[in-house]
Amino acid sequence: MTAKLKILHIIKSLGRGGAETLLTESLKLHDQLRFEFHYIYFLPWKDQMVNEITGGGGVVTCLPSANNFQIMLKYRAIIRYIRQQEIKLVHCHLPWAGMVGRIVHRFTGVTVIYTEHNKQERYHFATRLMNKLTFNWQSRAIAVSRDVAESIKKNIPVRIPVHEIQNGVNTNYFRRHVEAGRIIKQQLNIPDGSLVVGIVAVFRFQKRLKEWLEIFAAVSIKYPNLFGIIVGDGPLKQEIIQQVETLGLKEKIMMPGLQTDVKPWLSAMDVFMMTSVFEGLPVALLEAMSMECTILTTDAGGIKEVIRPNQDGILVAVDQWKDLTIHLELLLHDHEKRISLAQTARRRVETHFGIEKMVKELEELYEGCRLPVTGNSQQATGNNS
Repeated sequence: MTAKLKILHIIKSLGRGGAETLLTESLKLHDQLRFEFHYIYFLPWKDQMVNEITGGGGVVTCLPSANNFQIMLKYRAIIRYIRQQEIKLVHCHLPWAGMVGRIVHRFTGVTVIYTEHNKQERYHFATRLMNKLTFNWQSRAIAVSRDVAESIKKNIPVRIPVHEIQNGVNTNYFRRHVEAGRIIKQQLNIPDGSLVVGIVAVFRFQKRLKEWLEIFAAVSIKYPNLFGIIVGDGPLKQEIIQQVETLGLKEKIMMPGLQTDVKPWLSAMDVFMMTSVFEGLPVALLEAMSMECTILTTDAGGIKEVIRPNQDGILVAVDQWKDLTIHLELLLHDHEKRISLAQTARRRVETHFGIEKMVKELEELYEGCRLPVTGNSQQATGNNS
């Protein structure tokens, strides 16, 4: 019998985020008779997913780090862990975890795969430069969308294989639960018959949550039975809270904070609205589609690879985000269209974006890396997208 392939995932944190959610959800479906999964993260205060991973059979280790520089210095500890645990493959997520993984590869030759979740243009100049300089110090890369793959090719002289494996969602797990949504509305004192527009997001500038609130404010003036739920947390939290107060929305916008289980909150939302200026392929969008929320969004990044306009949701151009106001008003008037779009969105993710497909493609890639690594990964040629 072939020995289990021991895989180490490296990620900056295990808080509630898109990449972190994919790790927990994919672990549930991976063949653990063939693979053994280990996880290293660095920010001890972002550990919301740890219990779920350990409960699912993963082995989790935190190497406490206060900043990106300290993360880079953890390469020796990672090398020790790899040798002690006999890890055969390292899978890194997001730039700084990717960069420390590449240093590990340079010293050990262990196979390192890096998943790029975002476009290069979205990163800070220093992060983008470091990513560019070190990108070929690894065995392979994965892009989560065609848009992300094109951004890699545009900004980096790639000399390693780049595979496109789109994000997926567990459609069996993310099913709408009407009663759970009703309970959430009751807890928030949202009256029966009201409509809820919501979002699940990290509070960062690219989500444009201030613009989200402007759209909501403009529409809620005309529709007093409209309420908003913003689930999440992040560096711009205080700015968002201030914007809610400035726009006079304290009685209409609910902000429950970070939630490990977002299903009840998505069940409470009639419309899931995004105003992002850029995205990779957002997991929260796939979850909302699976939960039969009506989707109203900009066409940022990989979103336009998922949403077919006026079939699975409503799309507007990134720089035409104010048009979301018009479309939200129309959706509030047209119950049949809201329901039709929501149902089609559910079928769309079931057919094309199920996490089973993502896991199958990952396992095929892992198996293809079982052969011993020879030489330096910088010598690899070709591009497989």
